Amino acid sequence: MSDLESVHNFYEKKVFDEINDHYLNSGLTENQLADMACIALNRIPPKYIRYDIDMSFYMSGQEHQEVDERVKQAVKKAHKKIKKLDEIE
Repeated sequence: MSDLESVHNFYEKKVFDEINDHYLNSGLTENQLADMACIALNRIPPKYIRYDIDMSFYMSGQEHQEVDERVKQAVKKAHKKIKKLDEIE
């Protein structure tokens, strides 16, 4: 793996984990869940990093809570949007 391949958005895994932990059995298709991840990630300003441990190590407990809440809210709003689109179809 090249050094460039290690660069990623810090929030990606957090959003994916939130969806897997709380929305996987919500009746949405895998395609809808992927769309939901995109919508949620577009609501959160990206933080590009190379190593998750570096980001986590330098954050305070309060910052960890704020990140978790930001992710929860973005995913929740994305879920509402996907459900609304599903009702229209």
